[in-house]
Amino acid sequence: MPKMKTDSGAKKRIKVTGSGKLRRRKAFRGHLMEGKTSVRARRLGREADVAPGQAKNVKKLMGL
Repeated sequence: MPKMKTDSGAKKRIKVTGSGKLRRRKAFRGHLMEGKTSVRARRLGREADVAPGQAKNVKKLMGL
């Protein structure tokens, strides 16, 4: 059976921490930032954990 390939879109967007957790960027930070408050902009700038319900599917995409 051939090797599983890592999904290249997931590879670019998701980072695996040393303990094996998955980290992702938050949405709504790309453009139209003038209309968002500075508090909201800072919050969106932080990385977030992948939700537990999605982690299983994301790990499969990442080849983990």
